[in-house]
Amino acid sequence: MENKTKKTKNSKQFLFVLFLLLIVQVQVVFAEEGCRGSFINVIKDIRWDAMFPVEIAGIEIKSPSELKNPDKIGQVVCVCKKSNKVVLGITVSYWAPTRFVETTKIPFCFPILGGLKLNNPNQGTKVGGEETDTPATKQSAHWYVMPIWHMMDLFLDVPCLPVEGFDLAYITEVDPTWNNDSVGFILNPEALLVANPVAQMACMADSVASTADYPLDQLFWCMGAWNNPYPMTGTVSESNYIKGNVSLASRMIYKMNRELIHWDTAVDICGAQITPFWIKTHYKMHMVKPTRSEPMYIGRPSILWETGKNMPYGTQSNSPDNFGYMMFQRVKCCLGYSFP
Repeated sequence: MENKTKKTKNSKQFLFVLFLLLIVQVQVVFAEEGCRGSFINVIKDIRWDAMFPVEIAGIEIKSPSELKNPDKIGQVVCVCKKSNKVVLGITVSYWAPTRFVETTKIPFCFPILGGLKLNNPNQGTKVGGEETDTPATKQSAHWYVMPIWHMMDLFLDVPCLPVEGFDLAYITEVDPTWNNDSVGFILNPEALLVANPVAQMACMADSVASTADYPLDQLFWCMGAWNNPYPMTGTVSESNYIKGNVSLASRMIYKMNRELIHWDTAVDICGAQITPFWIKTHYKMHMVKPTRSEPMYIGRPSILWETGKNMPYGTQSNSPDNFGYMMFQRVKCCLGYSFP
């Protein structure tokens, strides 16, 4: 009888501990209303027309969305040396959806993961939103490795992109260079060179170019009509909330290049290259959450596409003020056979 009583007591203690663990789990997983989100639907959410134009052996297949490439490869046959092998083939160029950028006003909120909300170790800090004292937008950002084609088991025999899996690769909540402009200066000291009226006047040309077609790569310190990439921090001087968020998403692309986390696949047909100063025309993006937008190059004026993109109460499964962007990167490669 005594053993039975001990077993009953132990069972109750176990159930009590299990109940406490369940409460903690519920607090972590089930987010507050402002962190409502949904997983990406690769069929309906992705703008597949953004993978065009495609160029194969000098022949270009144009984009249904009328987005055009800023340049052509300019050759048909290619030769590359990889390790101890020589690759002889034809040139190929296309756009691949490989990364996802998320900007959120709630720290440690991950809408693309179904509204996952982790506990903030410093409550009340790093909270984003529209600044009240100055015309600015402040957000946290997350960088996802999201190779859509590999996730769908498509084009696995094309050796132009590395085989990757889904990964949450970077969060800015724990990054002091994102949350403090002075610390962020460590990553971009050249900001001093472009922080002058002459350099900023040149951004007008970039804004016009991005409105017509695509931005100017020579003006790396400009983002068309999307403000300025410097400093590479989570606060941008922009009162338009949609424009401010897409600006911060673009800053993340530049930041990942600067930190050598992301490599450019359109500089050399023989392999990806490090580009500490980004080449803007090698990237285009479109909003996925809370609702979908058109595909566009960096810097396209928000007035042309922002209508209805951030409804006051969000969409059915996505809260307002939290945004997700699918990034397409241009790929140039030599597709052929290896010898010996």
